[in-house]
Amino acid sequence: MPTSSTHWLYEQLHLPRVVPAFSTQALQPNVRLPPPPRVHCVRPRPLVKPTLFRKYYERGDFPIALQFDASSKSIAWKRQVQDLDYHHFLPMFFDGLCETEHPYKFFARRGIHDMIKNAPHKVLPVVPQLIIPIKNALNTRIPDVVCCTMQIIQKMVKSCEMVGEALVPYYRQILPMFNLLKPMNVNTGDGIDYAQQRDENIGDLVQQTLEILERHGGEDAFINIKYMIPTYESCMLN
Repeated sequence: MPTSSTHWLYEQLHLPRVVPAFSTQALQPNVRLPPPPRVHCVRPRPLVKPTLFRKYYERGDFPIALQFDASSKSIAWKRQVQDLDYHHFLPMFFDGLCETEHPYKFFARRGIHDMIKNAPHKVLPVVPQLIIPIKNALNTRIPDVVCCTMQIIQKMVKSCEMVGEALVPYYRQILPMFNLLKPMNVNTGDGIDYAQQRDENIGDLVQQTLEILERHGGEDAFINIKYMIPTYESCMLN
């Protein structure tokens, strides 16, 4: 914003002055408005308050412990995973997808994978309780959280029968963020984007997840995806 000492120079050079928007100065001749601020719709939005997963973990409500192997780490379950109450525990683990700190991040993500792997038939009745945690994780817009959430959606749809069709009524809750993140592809020209090897390219993950949802979502999946994401093209009709 030019100061009053530079107004004379602007007048001599016949240059329009930059004035505040929605002010009386904006009505004067030979002025121009500053450009509008950027929206930053995909800027990461960190958590404002701790998740319920962190609260319950610190309270000791989960039957889990950290186990170190020769080359990796895993979860040591104190009970058989298939005997757990999925209606109680699985939504809590999904709530932890928003976490970015250790050990909450590791326990939430590995716990979801273990529960889907050991008892995939128990996931379908819990799907309605998972929608809000999935939506919250996508709304953080944190690349690592978004990529992990989409990978879990893919694993859940492919591993658990009928989950793809059960997700169709909830497309209006989870697909708006897909539509926002779909153009996020890295244009490297002739370079190499190594994030593709690690499944960390958000644009590619969005496309892959939408195709999996269409293949496993039944006959109404494509029309509902197309309604929420007009730029999506069917992978089955073409």
